[in-house]
Amino acid sequence: MTSRWIMEVEKVRPIDVTWSVMSLSVLNEGRDLPEDYRAMLDNGWGPVRVVIAAAKEHGRDVVKPLYDAMGERIHHQGMQDLTAVVEQALAEVGLPAELADVASGDSVDDELRASHARAMELVGDDVGTPVIAVNDVAFFGPVVTPAPKGEAAGRLWDGCVLVAGTEGFFELKRTRTVGPIFDTTD
Repeated sequence: MTSRWIMEVEKVRPIDVTWSVMSLSVLNEGRDLPEDYRAMLDNGWGPVRVVIAAAKEHGRDVVKPLYDAMGERIHHQGMQDLTAVVEQALAEVGLPAELADVASGDSVDDELRASHARAMELVGDDVGTPVIAVNDVAFFGPVVTPAPKGEAAGRLWDGCVLVAGTEGFFELKRTRTVGPIFDTTD
């Protein structure tokens, strides 16, 4: 959801986005979690490993298109077979099918953990993903659904940067009352 919002912000604010990889699987590694959530996280390693390998072999510019191609299949099309998600996303983005081979191994896990750690170093351990860094200010979130569009996205950006840049500011939060709304209309 945050990636969709940032894409809208890019249209209305002069920002230059660098997409980096974070992972809920890495974030929750070793934590005692409900069995169904643990299973989802265990399955989540594969796709993110592929994104890391793709960036390593083909440059950082492939991160966002590959992430989007996977997200389209998972969140919009409801695909649950992550092997098929990865294969189709790689084909869509024009990357070699062999990159899918890293999904089931740990050959890029050091790079994955390092990418995740860079974000966590900016905000601390009491948060999750996403992390946004603007100049010398970084923050977790926003968690928002559906993603605001147009000038509403810009105003949310302005507010987030304002509060995050306020000395001594740490947190805003309220209980979620709806799940993610993946609005695909512009």
